[in-house]
Amino acid sequence: MSEIKIAGIMRAGAYSPNHIGNDAAIFNATAEELRKRGFTVNVYSEEQFRKGMMGEDVIVNMCREAASIGLLQKLEDEGRLVINSGYGIENCTRERMTRLLLGHDIPYPESLIVNTNEAVIPELKRAGFSSCWIKRGDFHAMHKEDVSYCRHPEEAQEVLQEYFYRGIKRAVINKHLTGDLIKFYGIAGSPFFFWFYPFDAGHSKYGYEEVNGKSRGIKFSEEHLREICDRASAVTDVKIYGGDAIVDADGSIRIIDWNDWPSFAPCRKQAAPHIAKCIINAIKAHDADK
Repeated sequence: MSEIKIAGIMRAGAYSPNHIGNDAAIFNATAEELRKRGFTVNVYSEEQFRKGMMGEDVIVNMCREAASIGLLQKLEDEGRLVINSGYGIENCTRERMTRLLLGHDIPYPESLIVNTNEAVIPELKRAGFSSCWIKRGDFHAMHKEDVSYCRHPEEAQEVLQEYFYRGIKRAVINKHLTGDLIKFYGIAGSPFFFWFYPFDAGHSKYGYEEVNGKSRGIKFSEEHLREICDRASAVTDVKIYGGDAIVDADGSIRIIDWNDWPSFAPCRKQAAPHIAKCIINAIKAHDADK
């Protein structure tokens, strides 16, 4: 086991909006945990990876570039172990994620998937969407403008037109949910799970936490939240995950965002050993299947 060499692929800075340092920190902490256990971990940038500058059979990555994801999928198909899976990373793009979560009855907001050049005001009104969120459907968010809060259908139409002019052809429209916003981090097959109120903790990606505001501390079942996340992890094929959820006034929980390998910023020290163990367990399982 300890003779296995691992390629660690860092996330390109463009896909770590406001979190370049945090993403690098959790990745480096995980690499160190693997090295403590005797593994050799060689770290590469996404650019180096795409140029073919690695030959390791195990690939641990935070990739987000489309070309990188395609290459990860090709290497998986050839038999290499890839964590997170390139297919799983692709499943975290908005349209695919929305279809997967709704299609498997995982609690998620009512949503519309639309072309950005179509008229949506009548459809939004029929569906009972007043305020809503528009998110680019084709890929991961890179800019604040890739996720937009809209106060009414007319504003949503204007935002969609802006997306169209930016060259974004597809978008997901989520109905706005009221309640406590929580952020969570987890690792498949691990006892590790962490959640907190991002607005109260001053943790922000684009400042949208302010839309829901300060938490009310609505009681909910953490066990149920973990069960929902376990199902989403399996459905999306993402072992190292994070996301956001809304807790409604009655304690019900719905996921509103799901991400492959987030920053684990408030719990990095606790999470890194569990991420390393998850990777080691995946290596063992992969070797056993050969």
